[in-house]
Amino acid sequence: MTQQELRVAVIGAGMAGRAHAAGYRTASSIYSTTLPNIRLVSIADANEQLAEETAARFGFERFDTSWQAIVEADDIDVVSVVVANFLHREIVEALLASGKHVLSEKPLSDNIEDAEAMIEAAGRAAADGTLARIGLTYRRSPGVAHIRDLIQSGEMGKVLHFSGYYWTDYGSNPQAPISWRYKGPNGSGALADVGSHLTYLAEFVAGSDFSEVCGGQLSTVITERPKPLGAVVGHEGGAVSDEYEPVENDDVASFSGTFAGGGTATIQVSRISQGHPNTLGFEVFCEKGSVLFDFRKPGEFQIFTPSTSNEISQEAGYRTITLGPNHPYWRGGLAMDAPGVGVGQNEGFVFQARAFLEEVAGIAEDQSLPRCATLEEGLHNMQLIDAVSQSAANAGATVVVPVLEPAHS
Repeated sequence: MTQQELRVAVIGAGMAGRAHAAGYRTASSIYSTTLPNIRLVSIADANEQLAEETAARFGFERFDTSWQAIVEADDIDVVSVVVANFLHREIVEALLASGKHVLSEKPLSDNIEDAEAMIEAAGRAAADGTLARIGLTYRRSPGVAHIRDLIQSGEMGKVLHFSGYYWTDYGSNPQAPISWRYKGPNGSGALADVGSHLTYLAEFVAGSDFSEVCGGQLSTVITERPKPLGAVVGHEGGAVSDEYEPVENDDVASFSGTFAGGGTATIQVSRISQGHPNTLGFEVFCEKGSVLFDFRKPGEFQIFTPSTSNEISQEAGYRTITLGPNHPYWRGGLAMDAPGVGVGQNEGFVFQARAFLEEVAGIAEDQSLPRCATLEEGLHNMQLIDAVSQSAANAGATVVVPVLEPAHS
């Protein structure tokens, strides 16, 4: 690497891997700070055809068929790890040991022990200036970031209650093939897959971590699925055999929680909600009003503030705010950054890639483009999910959530 160039690879060519690849490809085109030249080197995946197609699609120089090839390569500096959760530890540790900067997809791993080991590896790597971060992409939504700012400013008063849901339907078809997503202990299904997003958003928006959870419930609705006849990519289906395997984890999950800074939360997540391909929403009730956000309409949010008069207005209710250049990420972060032009989940991966590349390049942090989350934050999210699983295994009992530990300096 030279100061003029950062050389990038992505391990994993599935749905999220393609989002990381697209993010790196676009990162240089947003904001005014000049990045070093970004050289797109390799996409790696065990599925050779998928690796080749993804590399060609996003302009990477080559493709590889193993993560080991990325570790051993001497022409790569920055790597996104976007593969099955149980593979994260081995890959991330090897990449860090080879001196490569790593951005890992969430969740950090599939078990607490491996996540803690990854943090230890990150600490050793940090001593040599090598970075390890985790992508919590939904934090990058302009609407979500603005709602957090509203609450942190005190304008809405204290948070009283957060009510959130994340409903998806990728598992609603009982003939969808079995994959790694349906394997692992209870709590590693919908709760870890989509619930991890909603839980870190709850803490992000409220400005406070969960101190305890209770009322945990985990349900497996579809108890077995057919074996695939070929590779399973992302949430896509495909041909299946007549042989079935048991589903080991949860299709539906819910719990209640208490924030350390005050206020409570209720969370619901599902992967079998027909009619909801990707419905994430939340409502925050505060002392001085309420705020509502729905990712199906990510270019706007709704806010309610009560009348200051003694009479209750007949017109009382939420009003819709259209996002624009005065909101986070918007000005300079979008090619067409006028109000109301629209923004979605894909842009979050661009903002994330840009933030990571700027940190690797040593560019001073800009408050409008905060750094990516630390592995310690990824571990905390896993500990929260684990606490919910413990609550569910003990008839909804209250379980204390470990305090977030500070990151390695």
